[in-house]
Amino acid sequence: MSVDESAEMGPVDYLVLEFPGNRMTGEALPLLLELEDRHIIRILDLTFVGRDADGTVRGLELADFDGDGELDLAVFDGASSGLLDEEDIQDAASVLEPGNSAGIIVYENVWAGPLTAALRRSGARMVANGRIPVQDLLASLDAAEARSAA
Repeated sequence: MSVDESAEMGPVDYLVLEFPGNRMTGEALPLLLELEDRHIIRILDLTFVGRDADGTVRGLELADFDGDGELDLAVFDGASSGLLDEEDIQDAASVLEPGNSAGIIVYENVWAGPLTAALRRSGARMVANGRIPVQDLLASLDAAEARSAA
């Protein structure tokens, strides 16, 4: 990646998605692909890990999750920017319950690249950020609705 390309790069996030009982159906994969095809995100790293009943962490190979005979994740084979190293994978796997697996995704928010570049050029700097969990958001909306109904 050139300096010019990185100047327009959007914020980079990661997700660790736990699959209880190693049940990965592949249902969300078309939606992930659509986000990338629409240039909303760019997958930088994608890997899968499992945690055995005895706590041992192991890498998982790409698989045909929905059993249709096609490798669902083939399009992401080799998605490795180098941002995600073995220590990161071990840290992510440490939060898994034994007997479960996880997908670890590092992605760029491509949609935000031009905005963040313009903000940097204007001298703006981020002083805080965060994410509101969906459950908290829904609880707040329910509470607001209950107050307005009273």
